[in-house]
Amino acid sequence: MVDRYAVMGNPIAHSKSPQIHTLFARQTGHSLSYEAILVKPGGFAAAVADFLRAGGKGLNITVPFKEEAWKLATTRSARAERAGAVNTLVLDDTGRHYGDNTDGAGLVRDLRQNHAVTLAGKRLLLVGAGGAARGVIEPLLGEKPALLVIANRTADKAVQLARLFCELGHTEGCGLDALAGQGFDVIINATAASLSGEVPALPDSVVTTTSACYDMMYGNRPTAFMDWAGQRGAAHCMDGLGMLVEQAAESFYLWRKVRPDTGPVIAVLRQPG
Repeated sequence: MVDRYAVMGNPIAHSKSPQIHTLFARQTGHSLSYEAILVKPGGFAAAVADFLRAGGKGLNITVPFKEEAWKLATTRSARAERAGAVNTLVLDDTGRHYGDNTDGAGLVRDLRQNHAVTLAGKRLLLVGAGGAARGVIEPLLGEKPALLVIANRTADKAVQLARLFCELGHTEGCGLDALAGQGFDVIINATAASLSGEVPALPDSVVTTTSACYDMMYGNRPTAFMDWAGQRGAAHCMDGLGMLVEQAAESFYLWRKVRPDTGPVIAVLRQPG
């Protein structure tokens, strides 16, 4: 029987995960199936149980079920434990599921491997204090930046998040207006503002002519945040498609113990149409 994998979320029709993992399987010579499953609110635990009974071996989890997946996991990686969210489940027939969060590893790998962005010793700005931001803080601090500033429209949320991770590195939390006059080497937009064509209310000063600006969102054209950063002279503007593929590769490795080559898969997804 072919090993079954899937991504669960709501909405889910837009997901590129089935295409990504099908390409990984073809590249590595692994026989498996991967599907997208729409889960109704309140039905996550039952959906996982049904998938397991049908021979499921592993799951990716997307919004809005990452926190529920964290609770469902019997054991969790250290990075998932601190993130408070799980995006990858390794399923066990006995019900002892292992949970991990590969988002931060995917982001760091995309920045370093695919875009040659150095994080060590740099001034980093992370915009947003929701689940997407929380999931990447530990891996970012693992790169030993000089400073990681978490900035959010609601300053209190950013301050709390900075405190939660302060023993891992130099972190600060603040409101967006408190950034005036400060410049950063790397700016990461962890808000979903670009999905609606908007940009967080950042002061122009945060972008310098050497800044690398990264939007976790992606689309068929540069995002609103990328356009905004480029207009202010950023040296490098990137979207989150590479992060999506890299976090998927990390999940694939957890399930199959083989690390696929992400470059060709990113190239396929970049093709128009």
